[in-house]
Amino acid sequence: MFHPLRFLLAIFSVICLSGPVLAQDSGTTGSSTTISIPDDLTPEQVDDLVARMSDDQVRAILLERLDAVAEQRAVEAEDREDPITELNEIWAEMVASWTHVAVTLPRIFSVQVEAVKNFVGTFGTTGTFSLMGLVLSVLVVGFIAEKLFGLLTRKWHNQTEPADENDLWGAVSYLFRRFCHEIAGLVVFYVVIRAFGRGLLTPEQLTYAAPFVFYLIWIPRLGAATSRFILAPNKPHFRLVNIEDHWAKYLHRNLIGLLILIGFTLFIIHFNALNGITGGETRIGFWLNAAIHIYIGVIAWKAREGLSQMMLGTDPDHTKFDEEVAHYYPYFAIGVSAVIWLLVEFLSAQRDPVYRALLLQGAHFTTMFWLLIAPALDTLIRGLVRHLQPPMQGEGAVAEKAYKSTKRSYIRIGRVLAGILIILMIANAWDLDLREIAGGGDESGSKLIQFFIIIAVGYILNELVSLWINRRLAKEQATDQSPDEEAGEGGGAGGSRLATVLPLLRVTAQVAIAVIFVLLALGALGINITPLLAGAGVLGLAIGFGAQKLVADIVGGIFFLVDDAFRVGEYVDVGGTTGTVEKISIRSMQLRHHRGPVHTIPYGEIQKLTNYSRDWVIMKLKFTVPFDTDPNKVKKIFKKIGAAMMEDEIHKDGFLQPFKSQGVFDFDDVGMIIRGKFMAKPGKQFTLRKEIFNRVKAAFKENGIDFARREVRVAIPGLDDADNLSEEQKAAIGAAAGEAANQQAEQQGQKPGSEHGAPK
Repeated sequence: MFHPLRFLLAIFSVICLSGPVLAQDSGTTGSSTTISIPDDLTPEQVDDLVARMSDDQVRAILLERLDAVAEQRAVEAEDREDPITELNEIWAEMVASWTHVAVTLPRIFSVQVEAVKNFVGTFGTTGTFSLMGLVLSVLVVGFIAEKLFGLLTRKWHNQTEPADENDLWGAVSYLFRRFCHEIAGLVVFYVVIRAFGRGLLTPEQLTYAAPFVFYLIWIPRLGAATSRFILAPNKPHFRLVNIEDHWAKYLHRNLIGLLILIGFTLFIIHFNALNGITGGETRIGFWLNAAIHIYIGVIAWKAREGLSQMMLGTDPDHTKFDEEVAHYYPYFAIGVSAVIWLLVEFLSAQRDPVYRALLLQGAHFTTMFWLLIAPALDTLIRGLVRHLQPPMQGEGAVAEKAYKSTKRSYIRIGRVLAGILIILMIANAWDLDLREIAGGGDESGSKLIQFFIIIAVGYILNELVSLWINRRLAKEQATDQSPDEEAGEGGGAGGSRLATVLPLLRVTAQVAIAVIFVLLALGALGINITPLLAGAGVLGLAIGFGAQKLVADIVGGIFFLVDDAFRVGEYVDVGGTTGTVEKISIRSMQLRHHRGPVHTIPYGEIQKLTNYSRDWVIMKLKFTVPFDTDPNKVKKIFKKIGAAMMEDEIHKDGFLQPFKSQGVFDFDDVGMIIRGKFMAKPGKQFTLRKEIFNRVKAAFKENGIDFARREVRVAIPGLDDADNLSEEQKAAIGAAAGEAANQQAEQQGQKPGSEHGAPK
């Protein structure tokens, strides 16, 4: 009878050749026996041994063997999970690979000659020359077709060159049309050689000819067309990037050379594989790949000045980060080249056919290309934003700051989108399906991808909120610092209500977005966020009960903003503290006095707030003239001055009502006081007041009107000649003058001060 357990044990014993084991006999007597199995059993002896054992003994031995194998695999898995062990294994594999490179170096040329002999042997000498001739003929036909296409479309192409060198869009249009013209020519070239090649060459010949044309002709020519579009080495006045002629031509030449070297590397590896030469027989791929990375390092090092120029661009609003990126980009290129070289060496040492196929497809070159072009894409994004963003609509420091922030938001959004594009292209090069991984194909990879997706979405949402608010700020804030504020007077007009509230709204929205998406991202990684939410709730209660003053400040600020009591830029008085509202936060406001000090006032401490910059300001001016002055004459002078200033291009926009006389206001011991007034826009009153004073003085002089002066008249009876004063008379005059001066000082000391810029 066939016993499955005995059969499995026999196979397992032959494979493992294990030592003595203990098996328990579960027969009818219930006694246990120990069976010793020698290590050097032949298959026939194993069959004989199994035939003499009971089913229970076979089952016990099989279970023990399975447990031993499971334990051994668990130990191996632990060794693989140990980072130090993995690093040691990786290093050992790479050292073994490099040792193999050194061993095969003496045979590299002989093996390559063998590959050529195999190629000639496949087609024969005559067939080889025939293949070369046919390939050359096909290429010549393709080039002729491309040239004919160029001649037919040359007239259309030449008409697009702009005459104005400063016409950016004309330059972009010209270069793009030229690039499309070259690509169209290459497409014609490809279609013709493909049609003729399939007609003249056999499938076996196409196997060799197609890689040659693709790697050594098509890729370098496509790269040259792209380089001419970006660098424009022969048309510097149409160049899209900021780089000198010398470096543009240098990079153009060497980029073509680099593409030829890359194409030759891929072709020679493919050629050797077709002729029976494996990568283990000759490591020419190692030397060619090393030459590529060394070439990249040399280009980046020699052209580091030009590359830094190109990365920085011509945007005057570049940041310190942009300068650092431009400065370190050449070193970044060298580092990327070195890391990709190490990656290729690691994958080559694995001897995995999947990795080998990816390397043959040029996945590492694609990765290096997108990593190296990432800073260039950033420069392109900054250039596009600079030229596509609408001009600033508002005026002043706030509008300028908001405009620059809007530009940075566009750039940051573009950077995120460019980063997503680069990740997708690299993943596609390595045949990675990110959607499948994110869907749960790989648990750790799925969590990591979901984490980055949530962070990216939150970042873009944050930038969109900032973008919308900054665009509104650039429109709302349309005033600059007034001349009165520059002169240290204070009392300028404030910004709009949105210009005051939107910055607070931006901070609140950004904090909320950051908290929500960070918690979501941590949850995607598998971290339990419930304790964080509970802790936040407890913290909120603690703040509510323990910081009542803070809550009062915040609530008070909310109601002040709802009431529109003040705005940023307005001149206010808070309990005797005056100044311009310079900054507001959630719990306090900052007032800048016109002499420089900054006062920080919590909202909860504000009992009364006086705003001097809302809607309009009335200024009342006093002029003291002698008693014999005609008030009607002064009234006509004031009216004439007011009418002239209302027609003045410099001052007319500051008036809401013209300057005019209010007649005689009062009399004092010097003369009569005539008052005039005008209504002005907040922030313009002091400039207008200065101009009115100047014009009144000039008009009084023209009309023979003097300003009244305080005089002390001393009457001395019997004095006929003022030049013949006795000492007693001089002393009397001095005493009278001193007494008058003391009285004037006392009056000025008791005179109450007027409110600063307040309506009368």
